[in-house]
Amino acid sequence: MADKDEKTFWVGFDLGGTKMQATIFDAEFRPLGSKRAKTKGNEGAEAGVDRIIKLINEAQVEAGVTDKALSGLGIGCPGILDLDRGIMHLAPNLGWENIKLKDILEKALKCPAYVVNDVDAGVYGEYRFGAARDAHCALGVFPGTGIGGGCIYEDRILRGKTNSCMEIGHIQVMPGGPLCGCGRHGCLEAVASRLFIAASAAMAAYRGQAPHLLADGGTDVAAIRSGALSRAIEAGDEAIERIVRQAAKHIGTAVGSVANLLAPDIVVLGGGLVEAMPKLFVEEVREAAEKQALPSMAAGMKIVAAKLGDDATVAGAAAWARRSVEGNGRK
Repeated sequence: MADKDEKTFWVGFDLGGTKMQATIFDAEFRPLGSKRAKTKGNEGAEAGVDRIIKLINEAQVEAGVTDKALSGLGIGCPGILDLDRGIMHLAPNLGWENIKLKDILEKALKCPAYVVNDVDAGVYGEYRFGAARDAHCALGVFPGTGIGGGCIYEDRILRGKTNSCMEIGHIQVMPGGPLCGCGRHGCLEAVASRLFIAASAAMAAYRGQAPHLLADGGTDVAAIRSGALSRAIEAGDEAIERIVRQAAKHIGTAVGSVANLLAPDIVVLGGGLVEAMPKLFVEEVREAAEKQALPSMAAGMKIVAAKLGDDATVAGAAAWARRSVEGNGRK
């Protein structure tokens, strides 16, 4: 193993809406130290960035790695980003605006820092180390409060000139359908996100159609998490199973449409919903995607559940930092 004073260590950071995680990796991307904390969106950007740096420092202490040994840092972030300049223009769930994250982190940690979309980082992690390892084209779809998407094409994150792309959650799958948070109607998020599923499940419970969910999670949408939905289905709440399967079919339809454009050889499904019900989601998404995609695209496409869980983003962000430092990332 390399000396811990040599520049052979990488930082991966996941800045989420509810939690943040910092992990230190060695040159073989073995995790040496990792720390997690809750994200406090109401504390303000300055305090929030200070907590990011503090958490990284704590992970360094656990790993026994000093600043001068760090080769680079990658941070997966939500919101509207300027990827090249490393600026977080807007993160609505955090209440942060126009934060020069790259400059702040580089000054604090004395190493190159790279800002990347959090879902892109997660998909890159699965591509490098998980379910999509060594794919030619890997599409990732992560249903949660919204529905995030990312694509790795020939070892590069597919992106726009300055910002991230692959907003699969805002593909229209139901013209004239429910209102989406983006202000449009019938987006995939509006009919297949966990928020939509939980709201529909709460109505079913209220109507007496899902007694097991009613006893477990009640009718409070915020309390109906992925695990509660899974337990209700296992206990026999057929109404909940129909709701979840229909949502998964909508995701499959969107995946099939994207497949006609990108011809992915692997589609990775991740996030809490998929982790709680992997077999159901993979089956339904595969069936709907194969119906929507052209036969030639469907024939070469494998749909799988993610393997890395919460560690996908930190691993992917760190690996992308290394790729960028070594001159292979987009400048």
